[in-house]
Order: sequence, then structure tokens, then C-alpha cells
Amino acid sequence: MGMTSRELINRARSLVPEVTVQEVRRRQEHHEGPVLIDVREKEEVEQGLIPGAVHIPRGYLELQIEDRVPDRSTPVTLYCAGGTRSLFAAQTLREMGYTEVESMAGGFGAWKDQGLAFVLPRTFTPEQRERYSRHFLVPEVGEAGQTKLLESRVLIIGAGGLGAPVAYYLGAAGVGTIGLVDFDRVDRSNLQRQIIHSEDRIGMLKTESAALTLKALNPDVEVRQHTIHLDSSNAVDLFSQYDVIVNGCDNFPTRYLANDVACFTRTPLVDGGVFRFEGQATTIIPFESPCYRCRYPVPPPPEEAPNCAEAGVLGVLPGLVGLVQATEVIKVLLDIGTTLSGRLLHVDALTMEFREFRVRRDPACPVCGDHPTITEPIDYEGFCLNPALAQGAARTASAG
Repeated sequence: MGMTSRELINRARSLVPEVTVQEVRRRQEHHEGPVLIDVREKEEVEQGLIPGAVHIPRGYLELQIEDRVPDRSTPVTLYCAGGTRSLFAAQTLREMGYTEVESMAGGFGAWKDQGLAFVLPRTFTPEQRERYSRHFLVPEVGEAGQTKLLESRVLIIGAGGLGAPVAYYLGAAGVGTIGLVDFDRVDRSNLQRQIIHSEDRIGMLKTESAALTLKALNPDVEVRQHTIHLDSSNAVDLFSQYDVIVNGCDNFPTRYLANDVACFTRTPLVDGGVFRFEGQATTIIPFESPCYRCRYPVPPPPEEAPNCAEAGVLGVLPGLVGLVQATEVIKVLLDIGTTLSGRLLHVDALTMEFREFRVRRDPACPVCGDHPTITEPIDYEGFCLNPALAQGAARTASAG
């Protein structure tokens, strides 16, 4: 005769250690303990989830566990609604070679009964489930990651060559709030590369044109139009409203301003640039990775650094670099993968060669160094025209 359900449960209980709700909570309070996995079905999880838990439905556990927990020696705690399914799930993981697996006795029901905190996961509409279905399939994103994207805020400086593809793909990915800083209007010469605009919008504000495109692409996205000239008087307040900053401008005053204020506000900055057939991108995590000034303490003379209007640019190149920037933004928001922090990615479109340069943080950097001399925005127009004079003024102001 086969085993009864009670005998199966007792057998699983003899093979799988059980941990109390109180112990799981104690570990959370001390920021320690195993990976916590919720094996309930999606409909159950919509009623609440233990903070920090990873949701893998019981029916997909064998298929997804290796992506979520690749190291079989990693301690894992499973829970379900009442503590039975998690016992069987833990037994399965032991059979798969996971050596430290346990089940939380009483499950989520016991957790709630003891009045412990839980979170209500975002409920996706049927349209959103269809729209983001490919993200849901990626373990590093999933529903939790998509929720984080929808709750994120990204500021893009410039709705032009680089800003256009960055905004377009972040909007498609479901970044919930996208801010656009630009006071320029759409010109026909823009359309060779600025894919977010169109012929019928010539003369329209670029922020307005971009907003129309993004809302037509994804109604989940809130577009904030900042039709202003970004400068020392408004950058700090503006940057403080966002989680990540993207620089898509090709002038040095804005580039140094964006770098410095990102450091002042400790906001990650994804920087990019294009010139004819060449492009580059990097990610700056303030005070962890080198900033723009670590690489370029002073700007080159204007005649040695013409912008796109003066030197030209291959129309597809901003799309290539902008996609790298958009990818970096998503990785920063989701805290996944390895960003370009500390690295400069250079692309030559003529040869289609990608080169990577390691960049070190400069301890003497006036903004992010050990003893910064620039601690608030300066006159960036003056700095780019006369770096020595502007830096001297900044040191004087700091000393005062």
C-alpha cells in the first residue's frame, strides 16, 4: 500500500528542519539568515508577502530555484500558507542537492496571526501583465523588479540625440516617472537621430514632443516636463527629486554641472557622449566610483571639443550609446549585474570596436576626493572658459 498524506507529511518533517516564525523575524531584525522564499500561488501572495521574501510558486520551484539561488550551499527558508507545502518543497530542494533548507512552521498564516508586518505586492492589471510579460520571465527582474521600475524616477538631461533613445526604452520598460530637461524646440535637422520626435512636431518644445511619444508608447509612464535651462540655481532641487540622472547633453558646462550636483545629492549618474563615429558611456556612483572630474579635471578648449551641430554625428550612433545608458539605468534601479562604474566604454562605429578603459577615483578630486574644495554648484560657464579662475573662486568660497 502507498503512504497516506499524514505519513508523507511526517516523513517530510523528519527530513526537513522547521523554524519558528519568531526565529525568522529575529533574523530579519538582525539582517541575517537564509534566503526567504514564498512558495504560495500568485493569488495567495496578493494578500500579503513577508518583507524581503522571494516569490517562487511551488509549481515552478524546480525550474526557477537555480536562477534565484545558484549556490546549493546557500541557506534557504521556505514558507507557504500553513507550513505543509513548504515542507514538501524543502524536501524537493534537498533532493536537488541544496544542503541547508528549512521550512517555516505555521507559514504566512502564523506570521499574520502574530501581528507581524507584511507588504502588499503591487497588483498588475491584465494589460500590464501582458505588457511586461517578458520582464516577468526574467528572474533578475520578475514582478518585484517591474514594481520597482514602475515606482522609480529618472531624470534625463536633454531630449535630443542621447535623451531620445534613453527615454524611449525606459518608457517601454515601465520606468514610472521620467523627467525631461530641455528648453529647445524640435528642428528638422534633429530628426536624423532624435527618434522620439517627428516631422509634424517641428517647432514644438522637445519636452512636449517627447511626452506625447512616451504616453502613446506606455500609459503607465508619468512624464514631467522641465522646460528650463539647467543651471546652478535649480539643479540641486531638481536632482533631489529623482533616483537616477542621465546626462545626454553635449556641452561642458552642463556635463560638469550634472557631475557635481549628482555628487552633492549622492544620486547615480549615467553619462554618455557622441562625436561623429565615436561614442562613450559610463556610470558614476557618487563617492564609490570615479566621477567625471576624476577623468577630466578641466575641460578642453572649446575649439578642441565641437558639438554635434559643429562636427556632425552618424545618425544611428546616439541610439547605440543611448541604449547602453538605458541599460545602465535599469541595472542601477534594480541593483543587478555589473554597471560601468569605474569603467569607460568606448565604441568606434566605423570599425565596430568596443574598448573599455578602467578609471580610478582621484583622491585629490575637488568634488569627490578626500578633501573636496567644491561643495556646492559654481559658475560652470565661467569654469569652462577659465578653469583656473573658477576653481580658485570655489576654493575661496569653501574656505570662507
